[in-house]
Amino acid sequence: MSTDHLRSNITRSLLLVAMLSASPLFSQTPQPAPDNAVLAAAAAQKDALIETMSELVAIESGSGDREGLDRIAELIAAELRALGGAVELLEAGDDAYRMFDTPEQIGRMVHARFSGSGDKNILLLAHMDTVYLRGMLADQPFRIDGNRAYGLGISDDKQGVAVIIHTIAMLRALGFDDYGTLTVLINGDEEISSPGSRSTITRLAAEQHAVFSVEPSGVSSDSLTLATSGIGAATMTVTGRASHAGAAPEMGRNAFYELAHQVLQLSNLSEQDTGLKLSWTVAQAGTNRNVIPDRAVATGDIRMLRVEDFERLQARIEERISNKLIPDTEVMLTYENRRPPLTATPASRALSDHAKTIYAEIGRELIVTDQAEGGGTDAAFAALETNAPVLERFGLQGFGAHTSNAEYVLLDSIEPRLYLLSRMIMDVSTGVAPVTGSNP
Repeated sequence: MSTDHLRSNITRSLLLVAMLSASPLFSQTPQPAPDNAVLAAAAAQKDALIETMSELVAIESGSGDREGLDRIAELIAAELRALGGAVELLEAGDDAYRMFDTPEQIGRMVHARFSGSGDKNILLLAHMDTVYLRGMLADQPFRIDGNRAYGLGISDDKQGVAVIIHTIAMLRALGFDDYGTLTVLINGDEEISSPGSRSTITRLAAEQHAVFSVEPSGVSSDSLTLATSGIGAATMTVTGRASHAGAAPEMGRNAFYELAHQVLQLSNLSEQDTGLKLSWTVAQAGTNRNVIPDRAVATGDIRMLRVEDFERLQARIEERISNKLIPDTEVMLTYENRRPPLTATPASRALSDHAKTIYAEIGRELIVTDQAEGGGTDAAFAALETNAPVLERFGLQGFGAHTSNAEYVLLDSIEPRLYLLSRMIMDVSTGVAPVTGSNP
């Protein structure tokens, strides 16, 4: 046999071995197997979870609707109490951070605590308030169309409340209580930047080994999130001098003109490289067509990835507004720190990697987003004073949040998401999942 022919046979043999090694039959890495008991428990909760979502959607609970918020809080409290939780309804305290849209009566929080036999503490977060006004439910009642369940606020975030309730029901059915404490906080002011609940969220999170927030995942991305933008607001008020617009416009000081000048010179402060964004979005000026306006107000939306960028932006704004168009006008700025950013950490990355392995057990790929998204989250308040991992978007796959007729969740995401959240609670509780950096 020639040397070339021998070399060719060896090459073919090596290729055959490589192909066989890549085959599942010869793989050295076994495929992860699901926990069939947990899978069965998730399947058993599906119909009940759908019914819970329908009951939650049937109660209108806008952030400023205290009556509706009280009704839905009582319902949630009763469900958690029936599952064995020590439940209390918490009012906003004196430390509430009041902003321009904070209602006089902030919605209460449902706080439930389940005590177990272990030593790990876990916090579950969701919210019961919506962006909708009383009366809009008639245009978006609960209904099922194929694989979609529609309803006012069903995605953001009434599904999250239902997922928490039925995850706990699963753990109870499985006889699992190996956690130290399993704490639930459902707030009624998330859509208005959590003025009354932010301090409670931060305080409770500092006592945990892990925090799981149950906002929805997207319909096109079965995911968890480790980072979100911080949210701020700027309100600019210009004071001028009123005068007759026809007889003596020169006697006035047009606050509208000065406002327009200021907005234009403050319109280029966004920074693509740092993720800092300032967009002027709302303006009001004047009272009558024939009166030079003596007052004008504009509001700007601010997004940031770092708190220090928000502070730096304020300094740049204050420097620029000294350049006025109209003398004898006064320009004042006030700022609101509506939400801090949520930042990915080594601890949250490690725990999200474990979540991927759990999802792989049921043949699904979990996408983990570690770059900030546009929206804010209560998970950011949870992360303020803890080194524990904080993970967001454990809820169902949903679409259409803040719309009037298209909000829905995917029903076939119920069992996978129940499986994921319950397994994460179980694995953190028993030490299988990494929770490095935890405070307790």
